Amino acid sequence: MAFNAISRSRGAFGAFIGQLQRSTSNSERWRMLCTKPHQEACVPTQAQKAGFKMPGYRPSEMDKKILVWSGRFKSKEQIPEHVSFEMIDAARNKLRIRACYVMIGLTIGGCIWMVILGKQAAGRHDNLTSRNMEKKARLRQEKKELELEGSLMEK
Repeated sequence: MAFNAISRSRGAFGAFIGQLQRSTSNSERWRMLCTKPHQEACVPTQAQKAGFKMPGYRPSEMDKKILVWSGRFKSKEQIPEHVSFEMIDAARNKLRIRACYVMIGLTIGGCIWMVILGKQAAGRHDNLTSRNMEKKARLRQEKKELELEGSLMEK
């Protein structure tokens, strides 16, 4: 009963906060963030927003290697200073897919190798049961030898 009341009040509180946020307009929000009296300078314009950042992405050394490995460029020297996000993303995806294909190939190769080794072991009649039987026989033999040495030392 108490849990239901708490969960209902949480939902009502969240709805109230959401309504408050929706009711405020963009200019009111900027006025709250601005320390100066309300001026037009407090509201950023399109020129102020776009002027401080270059479009694109400056690739790191690893990104440059990925661009070369994926075949986008022939060498690191040919890579421009800024490349688009889409180009980096496409190169990463291409390299990721190649890595998956390599892992699939290695897995299939490992399975085939294990089948070949298993068939060779079966041809030699080498299996886990025979190995365990040989190991137990060897341990029994060593135990008998230790008991013989112990009885000889007592005499």
